[in-house]
Amino acid sequence: MLWDICRMKSIYTVLAGDQLMMEKTVDGPRNMTMRAIVKGVNEGRKGLGNIYVWASGDGGADDDCNCDGYAASMWTVSINSATNDGQTAGYDESCSSTLASTFSNGKSTLRDAGVATTDLYNNCTTTHSGTSAAAPEAAGVYALALEANPKLTWRDIQHLTVLTSKRNSLFDPYMKHRWKYNGAGLEFNHLFGYGVLDAGAMVDLATKWKPLPERFHCSAGGVHEERTFGTDQPIFLFIDTDACKGTENEVNYLEHVQAFVTLKSSYRGNVVMYITSPSNTTSMILSQRPNDDEHKNGFTRWPFMTTHTWAERARGRWKLQVTMVPGKNAMDTGTFFEWTLVLHGTKKAPYNHQVEDEENHTKLYKVKRFHSMLKQK
Repeated sequence: MLWDICRMKSIYTVLAGDQLMMEKTVDGPRNMTMRAIVKGVNEGRKGLGNIYVWASGDGGADDDCNCDGYAASMWTVSINSATNDGQTAGYDESCSSTLASTFSNGKSTLRDAGVATTDLYNNCTTTHSGTSAAAPEAAGVYALALEANPKLTWRDIQHLTVLTSKRNSLFDPYMKHRWKYNGAGLEFNHLFGYGVLDAGAMVDLATKWKPLPERFHCSAGGVHEERTFGTDQPIFLFIDTDACKGTENEVNYLEHVQAFVTLKSSYRGNVVMYITSPSNTTSMILSQRPNDDEHKNGFTRWPFMTTHTWAERARGRWKLQVTMVPGKNAMDTGTFFEWTLVLHGTKKAPYNHQVEDEENHTKLYKVKRFHSMLKQK
């Protein structure tokens, strides 16, 4: 098996950079790159959409992958990693846009604790690590699902990821990021997304999968006012939305949620933000990044994204909390300017036509029942 892996040509390229610079950078795809990605999603695979798998990043606890415009994109599947005993790895970044995880290297004291893959000069290695190892594993799982059902769209892959990933024994040893249930009954974690990919479950569900209803995006409202915030002065902002009810862009069942935020602060890395859905699911869309000392530009309509409200109802009151956590300078302050909320999802219940299988696909059964009760209200 290992020999076969080592003989394969490497199809995954890892680009490494200065880690400290990564922890200070807020950047993403520029215009031409974004146009290429959107074109691939809309036109790739004869209109089914290319599947873009992205490593959530190796910046560790001092970074946030929502500041990476590729990882935070709706068009990519952001994958984090876990060690072989289920813990978060020391290099793992966390963010609300992570959809799922796979296993990467385990404890460094263990022999062959990494991932087996091709190496330089026609060699192979058993110590490949990081989310750069986790993402190709996810790509392999998706390849199996596509082999089982070549008609899967890019959205199908994301729905299958949410519905078949497992919590298993994944845990945060620091007890900072606990497992929670969202308003649709789906269990998620800020580090691991919806859990570790289950190839068998995904392939099984893929063979039975029916096409999803059309996806819409709704500009749900915004807040445009100058507000000051600091370590002892958080601000709370609210948007009440009907989720474009009665229009061609009506969204009743959520997929991705974006918060476009504009603000400046004396120390950008100490800004922390949370968004809370009408179902009372709270996502940390920006965590502290202590090495990010930028103080001039802040964020300009940056698209913070969360997947934690997947399958929830869209209509109701959304809350944004912006605060400054204590840093080296206790007098850090910031100025908020703008928040625009964009909801992405479907008008019709997405799983109405899916085959029920309570024994093997508990998540699908549970969410389908939840949507059925919503419809009856």
